[in-house]
Amino acid sequence: MRWTQVHIAATGVWLPARLSAEEAVKSGRYEAEEHAANRIVSVPAADAEPGAAPSAPEMAVRAARVALDRAGEAAEKVSTVFHSHLWFQGAELWAPASYIADRTGFPGVPAFGLQQSCNAGIAAIELAAGRLGTADAALLTTADRFTGPSFDRWRCERGLVYGDGGTALVLSATGGFARLLSTATHVDNSLESISRAARLADDPAAVESPLDLSAAADAYARDHGNTRLTALRMAEIADASVRRALADADISLSDVDRVVLVSTGRSRMRWQLELQLGVPEKISNWELSRTVGHLGAGDHFAGLDHLRETGQVGAGDRVLLVGGGTGYSCSSAVLEITDSVR
Repeated sequence: MRWTQVHIAATGVWLPARLSAEEAVKSGRYEAEEHAANRIVSVPAADAEPGAAPSAPEMAVRAARVALDRAGEAAEKVSTVFHSHLWFQGAELWAPASYIADRTGFPGVPAFGLQQSCNAGIAAIELAAGRLGTADAALLTTADRFTGPSFDRWRCERGLVYGDGGTALVLSATGGFARLLSTATHVDNSLESISRAARLADDPAAVESPLDLSAAADAYARDHGNTRLTALRMAEIADASVRRALADADISLSDVDRVVLVSTGRSRMRWQLELQLGVPEKISNWELSRTVGHLGAGDHFAGLDHLRETGQVGAGDRVLLVGGGTGYSCSSAVLEITDSVR
């Protein structure tokens, strides 16, 4: 989909203190083989933060306040709030999006929770863009706190480690540091059971073992073919999303200056970059990913924030965001940076 009057006014990130991956290996929490393949240095963890550990929604509020402080006039025009997450937000039958909207000064605007797993950041941009009036803005947040005993950040999934934190983005119809050129979403809902396996239960408390997404993927591969075929199906969805977004932005992949992907370990990141997209690692978000791990739905907002705040993008640069989440869905977005902080 092409967009003409949609802008990124600001981004914001709040991450707690880091846990060392090397120390996790020494203590037996993280497999040495996974560490060697992933090359993750550290991940933020709410439990490592001095004092009381913040909840996931509170981390979203902290990130949102950073983004709103940077957004200028757009912060006064927020008409919608979207909150995305993967894991438990602190209470059952509760609306964390409404909590975040209220705590950031928007008690009277619609607040929606978006369940698109790791793809949710870009999906929220696409959905919110369609709701913007000619003078509106939207606040988009993500946050997760991956805690035990039902979630083990080091062993939940091969090829990545999960990090806690909140991220935010302010979308505006009136201006910002980047212009949204296009978005595209492709899905294959027949792949939803890759992450489901045998985890269904009437009572969440009845699920006693930690979530094991690798085992779920292995079970799906045994029942539906093999791991390689499954990976190829998912790659085809991502490829279709990227091609559509680039075409709608009237650019080719060679015109892209920076790429922000779902944050994984280096082996999976290289597969996405070199084999799937055919772009070098140096233009990716790997530099950030290795220090924060996988922030659930927040990888893309955090990646864009890092590029902006470290001066790695300037006016005229094109940035490609590529998502991907259980379901299976993939959203891509193309941005053009319209000002510079270099």
